[in-house]
Amino acid sequence: MHYIEAERAPEKGSRVHGLIDPARRRDHVQQHSGQHLLSAAFVRLFSMPTLSFHMGEEYCSIDLDTLSLTQEQAVAAERLSNEIVLENRPVDIRFVTQEEARNLGLRKIPPVEKDELRLIDIHDFDLTACGGTHVRGTGQIGCILLRKTEKVRQGWRVEFVCGQRAVSTARRDYSALSEAASMFSTHIWDVPQQVRKSLDEVKASRKSRDQLLEELAEFQARQMLSETPPRNGRKLIVRIFSDRDVSFIKLLGQKLTRLDPAVIALLASASGQPSLVFAQSAGQPFDMGSLMKDAMSRLGGRGGGSKDLAQGGAPKAEAIEVMLSETADRLAI
Repeated sequence: MHYIEAERAPEKGSRVHGLIDPARRRDHVQQHSGQHLLSAAFVRLFSMPTLSFHMGEEYCSIDLDTLSLTQEQAVAAERLSNEIVLENRPVDIRFVTQEEARNLGLRKIPPVEKDELRLIDIHDFDLTACGGTHVRGTGQIGCILLRKTEKVRQGWRVEFVCGQRAVSTARRDYSALSEAASMFSTHIWDVPQQVRKSLDEVKASRKSRDQLLEELAEFQARQMLSETPPRNGRKLIVRIFSDRDVSFIKLLGQKLTRLDPAVIALLASASGQPSLVFAQSAGQPFDMGSLMKDAMSRLGGRGGGSKDLAQGGAPKAEAIEVMLSETADRLAI
C-alpha cells in the first residue's frame, strides 16, 4: 500500500512512476533476513520459537517463547547465525498452497488461512512464510549483532541489528567506550572494572558524608537544645537555614526530638527548593501532619506527614518566616 500527496487522486488505470530508496530497502532486507536467521538459530539450538518481530529505526527485536535466556545462549545463537551469513547460503522465494505448506516443515505456519503462501527458504537452515523483502544470499546480510536481552511479559526480548546498521552501531559503541576509557586512562576492555571501582568509591564517599552529616546534626541539635530555655515544660525551636537542604533539616529535626522528650521543632530550608520540616518528641500532644498541611495550603505548596514528623515544599521562600512564626503562635508554648 502506497500513500501519496496529490491535489486529487489519480484516476483508475493511470500510470504512476515510483522510486525505491535503495539504502532504506537494503537496510530493511538485511534486518528482515537477519531476523529469520536469528529466529531459526534459537529454535535449532534451544527450541525457543519467536512470538513476534519488531523492526525499528535504530534496532530490531524478537520476543522468544521461553522462561529463561542466558547470555551464553544468546551468544551461541548469534554465532550460529553469523556462520550461516559467512556461508552465503542461497535464499529462495517460492509459492505453495496451504496444504503443501503443512508438509514442508515450516518453522511457523501463519494463523491466517490463505490460498497461497509465499515462503522464504534459507537453504538447509530455515523455511518460513513471509511477505517481506529479503536478500538473495545470506552473505548480503553482512553480520548480525545482538545488543540486549530482557525479560518481558510473554518471554524474553532480544534486541539486534544487522548489516550496515550493525557496523554503525558497533562504531558508535566503540567511540563511546574509547571516550570512557580515555577518561579513566585505561583500555576499553578495562572500562567495566574502572566503573565498578568508581562506583565503590562513590558509595564509600557517600557513606562517609552521611556519617559526617549525622555527627554534625547531632552536634548542632545538642547545641540548639542547650541554648533554648523551656516554656511550659517544652522547648520550641524555630529556625531557617539558608545553607542546608531538606534532608539535613529533617535529620536535624529527628535528632532534636530524640535527644529531648519535650521538643517541638519548626525548621525550614531556603537552599534549593524552599522546604519545611515540623517535628515533635514522641508523646507530645500536637499534630505535625495537620500543621504542615495547613501551612502548605496557605503557601501554595504540597506536604504532609505523621503526627510526630511532617515535611513540605513551598514554591517561594519569602513567606516561610512568617508562616513559621504563625505556626509557633498556634502552639501557644
